[in-house]
Formats: sequence, structure tokens, C-alpha cells
Amino acid sequence: MKSKSQNLSDPQTGAQYLRLALTGFAMGAADIVPGVSGGTMAFILGVYENLISAIKSFNMEAIQLLLAMRFKDLLAHVSFRFLLALGLGLLAAILLLSSFLSSTLDDAGGRIHLFAFFFGLVLASILSIGVKVRWGASTAATFVCGAVAAFGIVNIVPAEADHSYPVLFVSGMIAITAMILPGISGSFMLLILGQYDYVLTAVSNRDIPPIIVVGLGAVVGIIAFSRVLSHLLTHYYNLTVALLVGFMAGSLWKIYPWKQCLSSDLDRHGDFRCLLEQNVAPDSAAETFGLALLLMIVGFLLVNLLDHLQSRKNPIFSLFLK
Repeated sequence: MKSKSQNLSDPQTGAQYLRLALTGFAMGAADIVPGVSGGTMAFILGVYENLISAIKSFNMEAIQLLLAMRFKDLLAHVSFRFLLALGLGLLAAILLLSSFLSSTLDDAGGRIHLFAFFFGLVLASILSIGVKVRWGASTAATFVCGAVAAFGIVNIVPAEADHSYPVLFVSGMIAITAMILPGISGSFMLLILGQYDYVLTAVSNRDIPPIIVVGLGAVVGIIAFSRVLSHLLTHYYNLTVALLVGFMAGSLWKIYPWKQCLSSDLDRHGDFRCLLEQNVAPDSAAETFGLALLLMIVGFLLVNLLDHLQSRKNPIFSLFLK
């Protein structure tokens, strides 16, 4: 996985730019859906380490190059072309898909279909990335810890919280940290912290001060945490990947398509909000079942195909393709 993604940190060809833009698009689409992480998409599509390294490059050296007005060297130092292609794709997804995905999530059948597709994506990524780990007692224990941690996080009931600037700053740090972790959604973390609706309203109303505070927290959080992840990937690669795969496995509970709401309330706008859900067996006679199952299979095969095209060692497609 490492070697195959290194050339993308400095894209040169149109195909590389297109791949990064499409990867960013997939990340943006995932981030819109509460419970699905853009970090998962980066992990699946082979740019995760490039992304962490690019974020880590915003350091003192970058500041020195900026102050010295050595802009060409600065753009090379921070992997500008990589971040630009990825960022444009991500922004395009948010602008083009936010209304569609929001309306899909509001529809019971559409929600089942959407989560079935993402469930297939994440399940396939666990398989395709998991087979690359050198499994042993330590990696298995790390995987279990990651799965248990993610399972616990996605089952926390959303809290009501105050919206003071220190709380918003810390919430921004936590949300962005979750966003770059596969399996944990940044938007869902804001929901747990009781800030999701408040921040969304601030964005809609162009309420600048809280947006700036959350943004500053996100900047500090992502720059600090990217260094931790980079260190772990450099020095404890196998254990770190096992942990990240565990995060994805634990998140499957949240994105399982078929659910029953056990406890609910109304949000600040008077809209229905489910607080506690229970996974239930699908009804094979329901109208939504056939398409949901098809979308799950499509998502599963799509990730495995992309992995095989990249590594030629996918455990599913290597049985049929060489």
C-alpha cells in the first residue's frame, strides 16, 4: 500500500490529477453522511499516507518559506498540487451532492440504499487492507481495541452542550481528528458533542465568529494529530494499520442499513431526531431490500476492483484476474 501511493504526492500527469480529484470527491461525499468518514475513503483509495504527510508539511519550515516569500519552494514543500487536486474534488462533492444526500438521508428507503452502498465499501476495505497486515497477537489485540473504541463512539447518545468559544474550539479539534481517522465521522463527533446543529445553523446564517472558532480548532487539531499519525505510520506501521482497520470494523455497526429507532426527540428546529437505534434483520419482502442488497454488492466489488488495479493482489479479484 505504501509504495503504490507515493507518486501521487507530486502528481504530474492528467490521470494522476483526475484520480486525486475523484478521490477527493469520494471523501467529500462520505463526509456529508453522518457515520461515514472521509478518512475511510482516503484509506480505501490509497492516498491516506500521502494526505497525512501533506498535512504534516505545514510546519515551521513552511512558515519560514512564507515569510521569506519563497512561494515556489513553499508550494513544493506542502505538496500543493496534491492538496489542490484532492481539495477541488472534495469541494465539488460538497457543492454538488449535499442537497441530494441530505434529501436521501431524510427518506427512509433512500437512507437504507445509501448506507447499504457505504456498508459494502467499508466491508470491502476491511478485507482488502486487512490482508496486507502481518497478523499476530499484538496486531490482533490492536485491531480489537480499535473496533471496540469505534463501536463505543458510534453508540454514544448525542449530548446537549453549551456553545461557548472554548467548547467550539475543542469540538473543532475533535471533529477534524475524527474526520481523518478511517471509520469515525467528524460530523458524527460534532453530533455527539452537541455542536452539529449549532455549527450547521451558523454556516447557513453566515454567523462568522463561531465558524472561525471551529475552523481554528480544526486547523490546530489536524496539524497536531497528523504528526502523531505520521509518527505511528513510520515507526509502528503494522500496528497502526491494524488499529485503523479496527476503527472501520467498529464503525460498521453505525452504517448498517436496517435499523429501528428506540428513542427520539426534536432538535432546535422542531425536526425529528433519533437518539438511540437498534439494528434489525432486513425484511427480504420489502421494496427496498433488493436494491439495497445490489448496492451493497456493487460497493463491495468496486473497492475490491480498485484495490486489485492498484496492487494486483486483492484476495477477491486475484481469484479471477491476473
